[in-house]
Parts: sequence; C-alpha cells; structure tokens
Amino acid sequence: MKSSLAALLLCAAGLLIQNLGAQPADVPRKLFQTTEAKAEHGDAVAQFALGVMYQYGEGTKTDLVEALKWYRKAASQGQSDAQARLGLIYSNGLGVGKNEAEGQAWFEQAFPDVRAKAALGVAESQVSLGIIYRYGQFPAKNDVEAIKWFLLAARQGHALAQGAMADAYARGIGVTKDEREAAGWALKAAEQGGAVAQFNLGRMYEFGRGVAKAEAEAAKWYRSAAEQGDTSAQLALGFMYAKGQGVVKDAAEAVKWYRKSAEQGGIHAQFYLGLKYAQGAGIPKDEIEAYKWWLLAGAQGVEAAKENYAILERSFTPEQRAEGQRLAREFKPKTAVPSDENVARGALAEPRPISSGTGFLITEDGYLITNQHVANEGSTVRALTAAGAISAKVVKVDKANDIALLKAEGKFTALPVIASRGVRLGATAATVGFPNTGLQGFAPKLARGEIASLAGAQDDARHFQISAPIQPGNSGGALVDERGNVIGVVVAKLSQRAALATSGALAENVNYAVKSSYLLSFLESVPEVAAKLKEAHTKDRKFEDVVKSVEQATVLVLVY
Repeated sequence: MKSSLAALLLCAAGLLIQNLGAQPADVPRKLFQTTEAKAEHGDAVAQFALGVMYQYGEGTKTDLVEALKWYRKAASQGQSDAQARLGLIYSNGLGVGKNEAEGQAWFEQAFPDVRAKAALGVAESQVSLGIIYRYGQFPAKNDVEAIKWFLLAARQGHALAQGAMADAYARGIGVTKDEREAAGWALKAAEQGGAVAQFNLGRMYEFGRGVAKAEAEAAKWYRSAAEQGDTSAQLALGFMYAKGQGVVKDAAEAVKWYRKSAEQGGIHAQFYLGLKYAQGAGIPKDEIEAYKWWLLAGAQGVEAAKENYAILERSFTPEQRAEGQRLAREFKPKTAVPSDENVARGALAEPRPISSGTGFLITEDGYLITNQHVANEGSTVRALTAAGAISAKVVKVDKANDIALLKAEGKFTALPVIASRGVRLGATAATVGFPNTGLQGFAPKLARGEIASLAGAQDDARHFQISAPIQPGNSGGALVDERGNVIGVVVAKLSQRAALATSGALAENVNYAVKSSYLLSFLESVPEVAAKLKEAHTKDRKFEDVVKSVEQATVLVLVY
C-alpha cells in the first residue's frame, strides 16, 4: 500500500488525520483541502505540511512558489522542520538563488528543536536532522551522523529517508559504497509509489547497478513512474521502445512517450520528438512539427536542436518558418492532473518554462529590466530572486533596442544606471547571469571582460562589443563597470554560423550589449520609474563587493 509523505509527517505530528473520514484512495486530495484550511488559520504544522504538498504535488499541482511561501509561514512560527527545509533550499539553490548564509541561518535556528524531536523518534524530524548534518555547517557537516538519522527515519518507512539511504550507498556518502544496498533502499522507496524513486530504480535495472541487469524490470519501473507524469521516466521509456530494450520495439509507442514528456516541457524529449517527425518514424513525417519541437528544445539550450532547426530553415519558405515559430510560441506545457489515486512525492510534473533569460532590478520596489526577446508583452513571467520565485508583469517594451521593463512586488536590491557616454575602449566590464541553465544549473555565473569596441555589428552605435564570455541565457543581464554601475544590457552573441557564411572564419567571443544611454531614454517614458532610479556609485569599490551587489540584484527570468 502506498503512503503519502505528507500523511506520514502529519500522523507523526498527531494532527489533521483523525477526523478525515476518507478512504485511502481519497486521502491526498481531501488531506490537501483539510491541511490548507488549517494552514490558513495559522497552524504551523499544517503550513509545513502544505509546503510539502506543494513541493511534491501531493493532492495538488506542484508549485515551488507556494511551497516556499508556506515553509516561510511555518518557519516564522518556529516550526523547525520547515526551518530545516528552508536551509536545504537556500543552501543548494533549489528553485531560488543560492544563498548559503541564509541557508545556514535557517539550519542553526532549526537545530535545537529538530534534535529534540528526532530523539523522541519523530521520523520527519529525523529526516530534518539528517538534512542539517548533510548540508549544514552547524553544528558541523557530518555525513556519518546524517546517515544515522536518515536510517532511523527510513526504518520507520519514511520514503524521503529511504531515497536518501539509496543515494548514500550509491555514492558512498557517510557509508561504504554498496550498490546492492543502494538498490535495496531504492526498492523500498519505489514501492511506496514515488515516481522519482521508481525512475531511479529503473536506471539501476537498466544498467545493472546493484542488481542484475534486467531491461524488462527497468521498463516496468519506468512505466510506473511515467504513468504518474515523471518526464524523465517518460523519456527513458520512449528510449526503451525505440531500441526494443525490455519491451517489443515499437516506434509509435516511443513517439507516444516522447510526446508525453515533451508536452510537459521535457527538453530532451522535445528534441527526440522533433527527430521522429523529421524522420517520419512512428508518426507521419512533418518538418514543421519537427521545427517547432526543435525550436522549443533549442530555446532551453539543447545545441543539437539548434543545429537541426537551422538546417530546416535553409529549406523552408518564409510561410513554413512563420508557421513553425507560431506553433512554438503558442506551446504551453501541460501539467499532470492529480487522480483519485494516492499521489506520491515527485509524481506530478512541474510546469516548465518555454524560454529563460537574465534580468536585473533597477528600483528597490521591483522594477526590472530584461531583453524584449526574452519577455514580450503578454508573456507570463516569473522571476527567481534571492528571496524566491515571484510573478512579474511586462510593463513596457522597446522592440528597436530589445529592452523590456517588468514589475514584481516586493523590496529588493537594485543597481544604479548611468549614462554610457563616458565609457572608454578597453574599460573593464562584467555581467552576472544564468547561461544554459539546463546544462550549467541555476546558480548565477560571472562573466568578466573589456569593452572591445564602442560600436556593435556593422558599426551600430547603439551597442558595445564586449569580450566577456556570453552564452545563451545571459540575455537581459546587466553590463556593469568597475564600480557596479549599469552601463549596458547584454543583448546578443555573434552567430558563428553567420560569421562563417559571411567571412569564411569562425567568430570567437564576439558579444554585444545595448548601451545604457538608450535604456535611460526608454525609462524616461515611464516617469514613475525614472524618479526611483538609484544614484550612481562614484567611489572605487572592491571587485568582490561589486559582484556581490550585482548578484543580489540579478534574477532568472522564466517565461511560460
């Protein structure tokens, strides 16, 4: 029988379950409703439980913004498990900007109460204590102690703890590496119905890690996870059908599972679905559909998809290209819907953004800048800030200069914008952004270089050419001088393909930023913003201090 993680932790706390009066199959949705009501009335344990439900999609759709909100509410009332979860989130940058100092502060606050409850045998607090020892610096990072507490919770049937034990044995963290032991714990977690655990167990069977290699068994576990909406499992099951591993080879069935993953935003599934459309394998050949899926995957950093859609573009008519781009623009990722079955952690697919870029705050009350090609009018936008994910709306755009002004609610660190007229050739310039998040992760990345030219491509006076190494995803970031003043907005990287076609040589590290004078002219058309801009930094500063302030004001822009 499957057991809900949220139900387990609530039972451990002795709350919410007694008067539910529901059959097991009805527990997730009814439990969510009951928990939500208690959370809204200020019950700290219910607020923590609601955060878990939102994080893992138990009885509701996955929503990391809501999860963080409810963890914070619970933590502010002293709920120590919520404090430990916030420590984990901020220390590792899970859906928020990585902030180790804040993460450690939450761990330190949680530790005394978590330790006391763990000693009394509360499984959820044993997991929290394991998290603190595994990822914290207070009292001291100690993998052996972490595993001790994970093991105690795992023996009580806590699915997250069982998954942690599987990971520990698979990687030799706090214990001697033992793939057989890892597989045993993975099986226990998978049997509780968690899609992530089922996918991991499928990988073990597919590659013979800790178990005898058994492709049919791998396909079985992939299917269990895939049917719950896990995009990685759907992709893996598609591969199994495409290659005839563990199942009868079936191109149409492969397409079916690629599509399920792709439609939920799985970027690699989007690439392979495009490939099937281009080949006409398991589905009628349709190059416009192939183009659409490759555009979507390419926007998320899949380089092979970019190469493939560029090849199609050379043979397309303008009408074909426009149609494919329209289809890609209108694509909205699906979210798996909770069924009346018991929904285990990780089972629901999180909505995936169709594109992403970088932005930066220019006022302390939430006005921020990015590129117009990142966030256009009418876009649904979220910004990942140091404080978490927040909604933002597009206020105004300047299409000619590729600038978009957005507004989010809250109090933030902002950067001063100065006129770029005084910038000199060879001056140091830097940017912080989120390049290739699908490959490089969500931690902000620094790129430093010089002003390589006071004009852009074909002597475009609106742009600087910069030597700072820019990659897809840096678009919209602030270009700052040595004092931390904004002197430009990163907009483009010279296409190597275009350079090769034009000159016969590859362009190396040729990147552009629109000058801040054009940004200031744009902002003058929005008086309420222009009046709130910060004063320029006029004194020399340590570069480390400049980077810190830029990082605090930089956001990851996600467009849905």
